[in-house]
Amino acid sequence: MIKIRLFDKNDWPAVWQIIEPVFRAGETYPFSTEISEEEAYTVWIDNPSSTFIAEDEDNNIVGTYYIKPNQSSLGAHVCNCGYIVGENARGKGVATIMCEHSQREAISQGFRAMQYNLVVSTNEKAFRLWQKLGFDLVGTLPGAFRHKRYGFVDAYVMYKQLAT
Repeated sequence: MIKIRLFDKNDWPAVWQIIEPVFRAGETYPFSTEISEEEAYTVWIDNPSSTFIAEDEDNNIVGTYYIKPNQSSLGAHVCNCGYIVGENARGKGVATIMCEHSQREAISQGFRAMQYNLVVSTNEKAFRLWQKLGFDLVGTLPGAFRHKRYGFVDAYVMYKQLAT
């Protein structure tokens, strides 16, 4: 059973262990593969409106996500989220649970829609999951992501209107 709760500062070491290898891989997030721990804390914890963690039945942190306005002011009613599942928990439904939770959380925070700005085309599992969870592909950005292994690849913009 996966539980989702708000991030607590004591969670950071476990969260960093989950997000660091993903950032270093340079395959799904646009952050520098050389990002420092302090910079990662800023982008994953300080900048978002909220950050959550997913825990398994033994209270191990197995995933994390953030939620924030996608734009400022007149575009702030649309949120953006980022999700990372720990390597040992992948394929067990954690991303689905976090995405479903984030949609409920977005509504409770007053957001009317959710937008993913840069779904890397080679991240096929995420793309299929977002479609399964009701996100529409609204645009393709040719060569918009510089993948560490494949060079310049397309990225997708995905969007979902939320029930309000």
